[in-house]
Amino acid sequence: MYRLFGGFGKPKNPHSLENLKHLYNVLLKNKTVTDNNRGLLVEVLRSITEILIWGDQNDSSVFDFFLERNMLSFFLEILKQKCGSYVNVQLLQTLNILFENIRNETSLYYLLSNNHVNSIIVHKFDFSDEEVMAYYISFLKTLSLKLNVHTVNFFYNVHTNDFPLYTEAIKFFNHPESMVRIAVRTLTLNVYKVGDKSMLSFIRNKTAAPYFSNLVWFIGSHVLELDACVSNDANNQNQIHCLADLVAEHLDHLHYLNDILTLDISDLNEVLNDHLLNKLLTPLYIFSLIPDDQLKPAQTSKPRMSTIVSLFLLSQVFLIISMYPLVRTLTEIILQGSLDIFEHDEDSPVSNKLIIPSFVPPPKTLEESLDSATTPSTSIVSTTESNVSNITDEEKEQILAQELQTGFFFETIIKALSCEENDHKALFALCLLHSISCNKGINQDLLAGTLIAGPSEKPKYNTRLVEKLIEIMSLSCQPRSGIRLVTLELTIALLKRLVVLNGRSILQDAHFAAVIDAKEESIQLAQTFFKNDDVFLDTFEDEYTDMKRKPLNVEFLMMDSKILLSPSTTCTPLTGIEFRKRLPCGNVERARRAIRVFLLIREFSLMLTGEMELQLPLTDRSNCYQVNSALDFNNADLIHCIFIGKDGIKAKRFLVIDSTHLILIEPDSRLGWGIVKLAAFLQDIEVVGDKENPQCLSVTMHHSTSGALTAKFIFDDHVRCMAAKQRLTKARTIARVQKLNQLARLFDLPVQTTHSSPGSRMFFRHPPKNGSSNGHCRSLSSSPKPSTTYCPNEDIPLENIALKTINPANVASSVEEQSETSNASSSQDAPVNDTAEPSDLETSFSQISVSSKKTARRKGKVETV
Repeated sequence: MYRLFGGFGKPKNPHSLENLKHLYNVLLKNKTVTDNNRGLLVEVLRSITEILIWGDQNDSSVFDFFLERNMLSFFLEILKQKCGSYVNVQLLQTLNILFENIRNETSLYYLLSNNHVNSIIVHKFDFSDEEVMAYYISFLKTLSLKLNVHTVNFFYNVHTNDFPLYTEAIKFFNHPESMVRIAVRTLTLNVYKVGDKSMLSFIRNKTAAPYFSNLVWFIGSHVLELDACVSNDANNQNQIHCLADLVAEHLDHLHYLNDILTLDISDLNEVLNDHLLNKLLTPLYIFSLIPDDQLKPAQTSKPRMSTIVSLFLLSQVFLIISMYPLVRTLTEIILQGSLDIFEHDEDSPVSNKLIIPSFVPPPKTLEESLDSATTPSTSIVSTTESNVSNITDEEKEQILAQELQTGFFFETIIKALSCEENDHKALFALCLLHSISCNKGINQDLLAGTLIAGPSEKPKYNTRLVEKLIEIMSLSCQPRSGIRLVTLELTIALLKRLVVLNGRSILQDAHFAAVIDAKEESIQLAQTFFKNDDVFLDTFEDEYTDMKRKPLNVEFLMMDSKILLSPSTTCTPLTGIEFRKRLPCGNVERARRAIRVFLLIREFSLMLTGEMELQLPLTDRSNCYQVNSALDFNNADLIHCIFIGKDGIKAKRFLVIDSTHLILIEPDSRLGWGIVKLAAFLQDIEVVGDKENPQCLSVTMHHSTSGALTAKFIFDDHVRCMAAKQRLTKARTIARVQKLNQLARLFDLPVQTTHSSPGSRMFFRHPPKNGSSNGHCRSLSSSPKPSTTYCPNEDIPLENIALKTINPANVASSVEEQSETSNASSSQDAPVNDTAEPSDLETSFSQISVSSKKTARRKGKVETV
């Protein structure tokens, strides 16, 4: 093929100047694209790209030859021929790869010279082909990444006042394909970041007004589509997915607008703020807050959306955008504005000078506006600026006083907090108020006394709003309440900002009494679900842990499109909605909700009174014994076992059971001491015997020092196994009863009396002053222990064998001494016929000499079955 069209054989080294010369000859021979040479040209373009990338890093003569022969012009000549999408796609891909991999600035300057790149940008491709569109917009985005104060002059021509890279890209801002729209946003931000004054002046004077006007109209149209999706059948899964996509797209728009505003380019921000306020946010978002019965006949035909969607979208605006001029003006309208902003006052000559905010389509499309603006306009100012330029300062104050005296929209939001039927509208009203109060771009003086506590000598707050919030709190404590947990969390979060100043409550006595009443109601609600069983205890601890681990994040909440659906249609777990974002289903979830309501209101009431939480959590897992810590077990009852964990590895351990913990230890170098290898709270374990092996227990630990774990314990014989099972079971029961008693005291209920298990007896000595082991030594005598009461007829003695290796010669005498001891105590304790081998006799860490065993022997007792 190469010999046929090029006339010479292909060089052996594909990455060389000789090969580039060869490919150049091939292009000369095939200037006209035909069906026969189309495949050859595609391969030539690929090879040229590889050589140029190699030459950029290894041989500068490659680019010299490329420029001397003006090979980029061949690319342009190929584009001008109607050669089909196959060649165009390959050429765009070649250019994209080439510019993406060029690292040398000189090579980049060579490629951008002669204006061939701009000619390729303005070429009329067939954008109906999705592949051509994808490679073209990717090529433009790659070029934008190369923009800086030096390279911008290759794209923006000051003399012709033309910037094809930018103007051609923004024409696709509303392309149906989301990836194309994202690429356009990325490109525009890369252009704005360059900061070249002449270029920014061109963008503001020629493209800013048409681009931003078309952009806000596109966002508004998208919002109306979202509102229509919410109004349709929400049970349709396709509709739910569509709603999620629309919400995600709106968030992308807001983040894009915020990125432009945070660049702090005053000329652009001036135009953008004007279009956002007067053509989108005020005439569509805020206008939709007006109830239907208060609309005038001329206003009923204007585009609007439901109040719920409007509150939802405004919350997103305040959560994402924080630029001072925009959010402050928007906040003033919401908190203090009236309906006068949407109509002219015929009696006021001042208001007639202002243009009413309106959501209307731009007179021309963006492409038409760019094509018609052949010459730069002298100045394009904002709508507000152009209409108030002739207004005096006194007239401006009069306008502000007229518009901000009634607070109509704030009153509408407060009315939305009513929860007679459900909390659907109240949830989004709370989100909006909370997002406004937390927005960093709003002056705190504007919010003081309205949405946050007023920092004055006599602190004040909005009493009507506080009363509404306390009413929501009280309603949430009612049986079968229609208020979701997330609504209660938002209510409490907003109350904290309203009535807590510098860590101190400024709540009036009447309102504080209402909060205490709500707390009592939450206790009564929890009492109706309280049960003295393991399920309720586990549920309570899980809810408390979940509340502390996952505090409310309003920004994440406003990203969830499913909360737009009616609460009545999303009350089952099958919807996939998080529990606190929906109503409970069944008695178990109602109990969970009652517990969470109690915990939330209790925490808030303690904050108001300034009290410390002393009763929760029921179990402080940070107090669990730490692995590898040394403990004194001289007075502990030990049971030897083989531990098999989740990795299947067997390890010899000693089992210790105290009043609250299960502990596995291994001997320490000091006599009577042990090293903790595993620890778990007794209340978190489940013990099951092994039917096939009577010496084995299966223990499930839901919380341990090694996480959730199911392990096997193999004991020396079935007697020890049954005794260990009985001790673990009784100790677990007592531990859980103690926790249930703590719950009963929390709920003002009577507690049940308990008796401690013999297996919970632990008398650990304090460590010696000089006996600490690297700071990890510890005595368990300081741990709280329940009182113990022993019944001698329920205990059996276990032999005491020294921990050290026993001399075989002394085994017989040792066993004989133990038999004598057992016979001597047979009148009080039931004897055990134990024929364990010496290796099975390790039950104590105390090392005792054979001559003094009769006087120094320690008895360890375990319960019999």
